[in-house]
Amino acid sequence: MKTAPELQLLAVGAAVGVVQILWAAAAANRQRADLGWAIGSRDEPRPLTGVAGRLERALRNYLETFPLFAAVVVVAYLAGKLGPLTLWGSGLYVAARALYVPLYAAGAPMVRSLVWTVGLVGILLVLAAIFL
Repeated sequence: MKTAPELQLLAVGAAVGVVQILWAAAAANRQRADLGWAIGSRDEPRPLTGVAGRLERALRNYLETFPLFAAVVVVAYLAGKLGPLTLWGSGLYVAARALYVPLYAAGAPMVRSLVWTVGLVGILLVLAAIFL
């Protein structure tokens, strides 16, 4: 049985998230440079700044949007609503999320916001396909 492209893109989107988690963790550990704190209970907060802070915020944003993307892709698949809208929407979301992180890390606010909007449009396209 062949896997639907939208489900493949969902898996790629999860892989983008794994890379993002690893990148954010590496940047945070470099900035904090305190292994004892990192492996401890972390009772005292240590805010991140610069690239590490931007990567942490980008990860938080991913964790807010990815569940929505996953939900609409799975619903579209189960409802038999896959088609051009879901394929375009899934592709837009995954491509936007892959671009969003390096843009955020680089501190490119205007372009970053535009790319974030493209990702949201991707989710909306999949959602629209469910109701059409």
